[in-house]
Amino acid sequence: MVKSYKRILKSKLILQLAIVFIFLSVTALGCTTATRTLDAPLESNALRVMVWNVLHGANDVTNGAEKTLKIIRDTKPDVVLLQESYDINGERPKLGAWLAGELGWNEHQAQSTHLCVLTPLDIETTFFHHAWHGVGAKLRDSMGREFIAWSIWIDYRAYITYALRENQTISDEELLALESDGSNRLKQANAIIEHLRNTDQLDSRYIPLLVGGDWNCPSHLDWIVDTTRVYKRRRALPLPVSMAMESAGFTDTFRDLYPNPVQRPGITWSPMFRTKGEGAEKEDQCFDRIDRLYLKNPFPHGSHWALRPVSGHVLPVIWEDENVPTVDLEFPSDHGALVIDLEWSRINNW
Repeated sequence: MVKSYKRILKSKLILQLAIVFIFLSVTALGCTTATRTLDAPLESNALRVMVWNVLHGANDVTNGAEKTLKIIRDTKPDVVLLQESYDINGERPKLGAWLAGELGWNEHQAQSTHLCVLTPLDIETTFFHHAWHGVGAKLRDSMGREFIAWSIWIDYRAYITYALRENQTISDEELLALESDGSNRLKQANAIIEHLRNTDQLDSRYIPLLVGGDWNCPSHLDWIVDTTRVYKRRRALPLPVSMAMESAGFTDTFRDLYPNPVQRPGITWSPMFRTKGEGAEKEDQCFDRIDRLYLKNPFPHGSHWALRPVSGHVLPVIWEDENVPTVDLEFPSDHGALVIDLEWSRINNW
């Protein structure tokens, strides 16, 4: 009877030790997993947005559509905000529609002349502002998170950096007037903002708003005193288009990530055309960051999702030799492509 009781006690002790060992092992494993998660954010929390003006539907380059497709496949974006999505040469549709077919993605261009939202995500609703200046869509990811993305383009005329190249003595007032009098850029930017306000997208309490495209003008965040010491054709000026976006509550995602425009210029104009003219008339290009992605998160209200920029870069990372003929280039556009990585986060956790 005594021996039997001792055997029972011994068995219980062994069982308790085994339970403790299992508990410690599971706890250690859980700690290891948590550390990995913090070091490498879950892929499901990431959103990659690509903003790209593909010159003339990529028709200026041999196999331009195929080269565009390869770049997008290699970049793996969740959204591409395209400009100049024109008909591809030959018996093929507009570039955005063709890319969507090749990728098995969704696209919204509809009645727009050249603007397209291209995405593997679900398109919930589509929006239209102007055939030349703005189309948008409400998108939903696999976790049910929604956001609105707009592809935009505004007037290319009276490019302020060219004006400064051609007339170094031009006054600040004359330069700024190019945005409102020499072109319709400021008018068109304000019209986009007003459209977003009137459709209750600008001040949404629920979902983030992205507006990206070819602004055809630099940003006041780049034209500052420090950059005038580096670039021949810049001044420290309150450039009105980018200031209008800032006043409307938008964040310039690239400059938010990299606030110093000397260290991280983010040049998108122009990897293809690095000079102008020939012979004695040949001049250097006016390099600037004219392709931008703006973000406006919803007002803090309840438990809603917001987006936060975490990294960004411009393609091509390495520019091709400027002596390569345009038709032979691998990168099929005169605009660099802006790529911004964002991360989803709950507003009530900020």
